[in-house]
Amino acid sequence: MFNPKAIYYEKEIINYPLGKQLMEQYKETPKIIIDNHNNIEEMRKKQNSEFANMKRNLIIGVRKTHKFVDNHKTSDYLVPYTSSGCTAMCMYCYLVCNYNKCSYLRLFVNREQMLEKIIKTAEKSEKELTFEIGSNSDLVLENTITGNLKWTIENFAETKKGKLTLPTKFDMIDELLDLKHNKKLTIRMSVNPEEIINKVEFGTSRLKGRIEAINKLAEADYPVGILIAPVILVENWKELYTELIQRLDLELSEKVKNNAFFEIIFMTYSFVHTKINEEAFPNAINLYNKDIMTGRGKGKYAYKQETRKEAEIYIREQMEKYFPKNKIEYIV
Repeated sequence: MFNPKAIYYEKEIINYPLGKQLMEQYKETPKIIIDNHNNIEEMRKKQNSEFANMKRNLIIGVRKTHKFVDNHKTSDYLVPYTSSGCTAMCMYCYLVCNYNKCSYLRLFVNREQMLEKIIKTAEKSEKELTFEIGSNSDLVLENTITGNLKWTIENFAETKKGKLTLPTKFDMIDELLDLKHNKKLTIRMSVNPEEIINKVEFGTSRLKGRIEAINKLAEADYPVGILIAPVILVENWKELYTELIQRLDLELSEKVKNNAFFEIIFMTYSFVHTKINEEAFPNAINLYNKDIMTGRGKGKYAYKQETRKEAEIYIREQMEKYFPKNKIEYIV
């Protein structure tokens, strides 16, 4: 359970059952009233070196933006849902790039309103729609604080149409295993080599726990996927990702290997990441490599085309060797 050092909250949250629950849950935690969860001046003015300390705060508000964004990967829509940001501190996190330092965990208490829109959109559609509800946060992590993922599964399982999906880097899934989910939720476990997790994905579950969690979810009949993401081309990347794929082959259950699909995503980086990481984590590795990276948009970097192509070919070869029956949905 996350124990925040302070709660920043909009006063309107007490008009919602979840808001009342969280205020009671954290009744002993210092609290600060804010006007808008999107604009906390005190946070915006903090130095980059304060990044880790900022992550120890919890922000609670009412989500006001409900726009669905078209998606053409493993879902039809990216959906604003019950949280944004995270308590973990992955050094490449795209939320850090979008929100600068302000990628701390924000919880939104109007969950009934958000789920109702998903259900209505699904029921109106002529085709079966899948909604990505975890693109801005990690809902497995969030569930340990709010119970929102459990609540979502319980309230979505009996709907006539529509499916949900989310990615995670966390292994706290035991309370989901006995729920009646009707295969309405696909959970996609993000994995990386142990060395990458240890040096880059601070505050997330270890690889062993992630593999065990995806095995448990498959055994409980949840549809599952595996994200190899982000692929980070450190000096010994071929060795690391070969070992990762071999370990997945060895430790994933037969049920997972017979049914899971894969997604492979190469790391993108930014000037914002560089500045925050060098001040917040001065002893950490530098993910920017000017020899193999190039600019892609304002202040953003990606691997050079020839470097990325070489890596994609190599990883495809390893996947074909160890997981020939499993579909790779996309490589980006």
